[in-house]
Parts: sequence; structure tokens; C-alpha cells
Amino acid sequence: MTKANYKVIGVMSGTSLDGIDLIYVEFRKRSKWDFIILKAETFEYDAIWRERLRNLVVASIEDLKTIDNDYTHYLANVINNFIETNHIKDLDAICSHGHTALHQPQNKLTYQIGNKSILAALTKNTVVCDFRVQDVELGGQGAPLVPIGDELLFSEYDFCLNLGGFANISTKIKDERIAYDICPVNIVLNYYIKATGFNYDDKGSMASTGMLNYSLLNKLNDLDFYKLPYPKSLGLEWVNEYVLSLINSYNLEIKDVLRTFVEHIAIQISKEINRTNKASVLISGGGVYNEFLINRIKSLTENGIIIPSKNIIEFKEALIFAFLGVLRLRNEVNTLKSVTGAMKNHSAGNIFHY
Repeated sequence: MTKANYKVIGVMSGTSLDGIDLIYVEFRKRSKWDFIILKAETFEYDAIWRERLRNLVVASIEDLKTIDNDYTHYLANVINNFIETNHIKDLDAICSHGHTALHQPQNKLTYQIGNKSILAALTKNTVVCDFRVQDVELGGQGAPLVPIGDELLFSEYDFCLNLGGFANISTKIKDERIAYDICPVNIVLNYYIKATGFNYDDKGSMASTGMLNYSLLNKLNDLDFYKLPYPKSLGLEWVNEYVLSLINSYNLEIKDVLRTFVEHIAIQISKEINRTNKASVLISGGGVYNEFLINRIKSLTENGIIIPSKNIIEFKEALIFAFLGVLRLRNEVNTLKSVTGAMKNHSAGNIFHY
């Protein structure tokens, strides 16, 4: 008989390299799904791991295999510390996204490190992981996967917008959930602020002092990706090839780069959310704390911008990957073809028992 209550840990590491998000959450199935967040914490990467992860796209396959093994052991230690520190005894599964090393769905390739079966043995728990590969094999983008959670856990909002390494959005059109990546966010902003000795631009304060470069802004807005229909997704490889190379060709001061790119983000996001009038827009992800960016988005829309609780801002993706794991344990659909472009809805993820 299928259970109605699950206590699981969700694990998420995003492309912005903020750290590893862990959430201990109880999901309950009544007339619909609801949840209670019991514990949530972010483990920051040290400088060595941040550098190793930043350079994954240029690593050889052999190096990736070594890093994958090392990262799986590292991830197991982080998870075990979280379990021990929070005295977690009641646990149905650990549901882990891993960390994206390669994402080239057009080449039928997506690779998230930290999803090895040894994770179950090292944590002595059932592990549900590697959620993207099956979708790519079925002709999908393998991303975004969060919209199933938007559909079943946050359906009261017209748009769910996440501001992480990339901005991605989820909404409903004609009773069908659709979602797609909009543009890079922290993956670019953090890359440039790093040259000043900081890991991120606190509240967007440096960006707010910069000058807009309209030539660069126009070229950014004119990139081919923005003309593509959904489903579509972005990866670090695309950023390196099209965004960083373009920005670097201008030789601007860091503050001017940040100011121009914040405007680019705000324009691209407002284009998407302004497709509906009088809409409610739930915003989560680390980019919420960039007050300058949020104010620029607000200035370009009349829709209602909703900033949720700190736990939802910071841990919504980890929460939903925990939920994807629960759906996988129940062998229920956790990946939507309307979102990813796959041949069919399906229940994705590997289940490893220790």
C-alpha cells in the first residue's frame, strides 16, 4: 500500500556555486500534497571545491570520473553531518540532484556528478537521484524539473520564477504546465564580482553604481536563444561561448558590466511575466537578495511580485527535488513532457538501496 506521509532529505547544488542546500521535509498526501519544512541548511563550498566545480566544463571525461567519485564522497559527508547535527532518525530517502557537470541536451548529454550508487552505502539510506538523464534520453531538455512541484505544491501563483545561476520560469497555459530557462543570472553576476574579491554583489550595490552600456545591452538582448520557443534550457557552456565572450570584448569596468547585465536580466524576465496581466509572480532563489535587480524587475512590470519566506527563497529547489524523489518512490509522474519536450510524461530518477 502506498504511503501518505514521507520524511525525506532534498539535496541541491546549483550552478551559482553558493553551496549545497539540504532540506529535511515531511510531505503529506491528502486531497492534495502539502509539506512541512523541518530543517534547512546551506553548506558553503570551500575555495578548492568552488574552483573544481567552476571548471567542470573544460575537464576531460577521465577527470570528470575522478571528480565525480570525489564529489560523491564529499556529498555523503555533508549529508551525514546534516543528519547527525539535526538528530534525524525518521527518514524514508535522500533525494539528491547532484551538481551539473555537463548539460548538452541537443547532443543527448547531461551529466550530474554525485549520483553514484555508493552514495546510498555511504549514507546508509535509500537514495533517489540522477533525475535528468532519462528525460534527455526521451528527447527532452532534462530541464527544468522544478515545475512539477510548482504544479502540485505552489499552484496558487500564476508564475513561479527562480533566480539562481539561471532564471527559469513556470506557468500554466491552457491547463498545461510549461516552463523554461529565461536567461543567466548569478552565474554571470558572480563571475564578474569575483574579480573584486567578493563572491556576490551584496544587494546589487555595486551594480547600482555602474553605467549602462547600451551597445552591450542591445547585443545581449539580441542573442539567438531569446528568439527560440520553449521548451529550452541553458548551460554553462552556452554562457562561456556567447555571453562571457561578448561581455569581455567590451573591456568595461566591473560595475558597468554588472549594471548592464542586471538590466538585461530584468528586461528578459519582464518580457516573460508581462505575457499575462494582473498576474502573481512568486520569486525564489538567491537572486531575490539582489535588491537592485528586484527593483529593476518591478519597474518593468505591473504584475504582483511576491517574495516568500526565507526557507522558500533559499530552499525551494531542494524542496522540490525532495518532492521529485517522493513521486519517484511512488512511481508517479515527476517530469512533464510539456515542460521538457520529452516524448512522454515519466517518473525519472535512479533508486539506490544500501
